[in-house]
Amino acid sequence: MFGKVYLTGAGPGDPKLITIRGLETIREADVVIYDRLIAEELLKEARPDAEMLYVGKASGHHTLKQEAINALIADRAMRGLTVTRLKGGDPFVFGRGGEEALHLAELGIEFEVVPGISSSIAAPAYAGIPVTHRTLAASFAVITGHESAEKDRASVDWAWAAGAETLVILMGLAALPLIVERLIASGKPGETPIALIHSGTRQTQQVVVSTLDAVTNDPDAKALKSPVAIVVGPVVHMRDQLAWGKVEAAIG
Repeated sequence: MFGKVYLTGAGPGDPKLITIRGLETIREADVVIYDRLIAEELLKEARPDAEMLYVGKASGHHTLKQEAINALIADRAMRGLTVTRLKGGDPFVFGRGGEEALHLAELGIEFEVVPGISSSIAAPAYAGIPVTHRTLAASFAVITGHESAEKDRASVDWAWAAGAETLVILMGLAALPLIVERLIASGKPGETPIALIHSGTRQTQQVVVSTLDAVTNDPDAKALKSPVAIVVGPVVHMRDQLAWGKVEAAIG
């Protein structure tokens, strides 16, 4: 008998923002296969006898390739073990959870998807930026700034992205100059406000607010490190009124 796999979203960073069901899957697991940036407090919720396997990825350094991660998850499940694949944010939002689920489905391994709060909405919220507002933005779009090198061409339609009332970009810090260039070339005004949110929801959260035409030369922006959520659009200005007391770390 195969075991069961939970594809669990750990939420945006603050360990208190995981769902009740997500926490249950950590506590039930025989094996926890976890990503970079998972809070230590959540890992401590695993059973003392649980096997803890780190498979995190950072820019330019992957512990394992995705195919190897897929195989590792399946291997433990095929031994009859309960596996929790613990991923930052939501497993189906730029987390490659869909690829892992497809691999399990092809092998006939039972799995359950446990959604998590995505940093695409949580990081802006903790920075005092609502991604929608009745008078400023009736919709928002989310894209990745880090596409697969295996793609034949970029899948982001930059004209479409530039037209978004609010645009949220995840994993885009390294490509920020190119992102800014493409947005402006596609018609986004240079004076459009932009916010860079480092470690959103965590105690180490930092926020830099600028404009598209100035952000790449902003010394505070240059000082930020990954992970960073980027918000582009007029809702960024609402931070002036809605910064709700989240303590933020100094930059530099």
